[in-house]
Amino acid sequence: MKRFRYLFLAIAFTGAFVYLTTIAKSRFFPANGAATAEGPGWQEPPVVQGAGLGSDEQNNIDIYKRSRAATVNISSTVYRRGYFFEVVPSKETGSGFIFDASGLILTNNHVLAGNAKVVVTLPDQSKYDAEVLYKDPNNDLGLIRITPRNKKLPVLSLGDSDGIQVGQKVLAIGNPFGLDGTLTTGVISALGRTIRADENRELEGMMQTDAAINPGNSGGPLLDSMGNVIGINTAIYGPGGNIGIGFAMPINKAKVMISDHRAGKSYKRPRLGVEVIYVTGEWAEALDLPAEGGLLIQGVQRASSAERAGLRGPRQFAIVGNAEIGIGGDLIMAIDGQPCDRPDAITRAVAKKRAGDTIELTIARQRKISKLKVQLGEAPDEGI
Repeated sequence: MKRFRYLFLAIAFTGAFVYLTTIAKSRFFPANGAATAEGPGWQEPPVVQGAGLGSDEQNNIDIYKRSRAATVNISSTVYRRGYFFEVVPSKETGSGFIFDASGLILTNNHVLAGNAKVVVTLPDQSKYDAEVLYKDPNNDLGLIRITPRNKKLPVLSLGDSDGIQVGQKVLAIGNPFGLDGTLTTGVISALGRTIRADENRELEGMMQTDAAINPGNSGGPLLDSMGNVIGINTAIYGPGGNIGIGFAMPINKAKVMISDHRAGKSYKRPRLGVEVIYVTGEWAEALDLPAEGGLLIQGVQRASSAERAGLRGPRQFAIVGNAEIGIGGDLIMAIDGQPCDRPDAITRAVAKKRAGDTIELTIARQRKISKLKVQLGEAPDEGI
């Protein structure tokens, strides 16, 4: 019995020794020598300073501060008859931006519903009745004007959408779902997209972006890293909200319309009147065309300027790769001396013109290259 008592005391003393020399020591005197809350000389830990803003973050902030004040909310109200012939207001909402101190605002055509009353709300919540100056449904563009009341209106600068490259940073500002002044960022994902919009119209030469665009963003500015407007946010892919695929109308498409308005002219959208497919490299060689390729005509619209100028469409069809394309028609290699090296080359060239202007086409026809002058016609109010 005495032996077990001594063994118990030995175990107790050993445990106490281990505790005092290891656990307790580390508790009161940490390995790095710093005092703790339980030990003597404890001090409150220093406040951690936040990291400074990166250059890209500061760029986003600066552009937002400059651009926010010129981005507006637009609502258009149409009064319709209900089931019981009662008058029911129907409202469209979207965004827009001021680009001229006199009160000129660019937006989308679909934001300006019918012959509606249009109200513009500035970021300071002041409201203005707007006058609709021009609507271009084929490019989904709208031009409106407000009259400033004893105040200088902020404006955005219009950039150049022809020099845009895939991968370039962009910023979108608008009022998605009525959330005023929302900023999103992303890049240009693709160029020269053709999408189908309201009333089965096709919008050509669109810029694709992954900057979040949602209902209510329509008509707002798409900005480059210098804060210049390079596009007008127009549409999203599929119904509902953003899925990373949005589209903006290049700003250069609006410049001719603006210029004509300032000159007191009536803007008419020009049209060449051809359907084309972009071919180059192996595809071009397989069709016995110049290797540099271009835009191979797939159809010539009746009574168009292209038909009057004698441009030729396909004579037969062939399978190239996994696609059936028309062959034997003219290959447009250049427009006004600029090579057709991208699918939207015609759209970009015609966007700078007016109906009645002349363009020079370099075409390949039956292994011969020649130049052809074409006077652009006027696009109809409906269709493309």
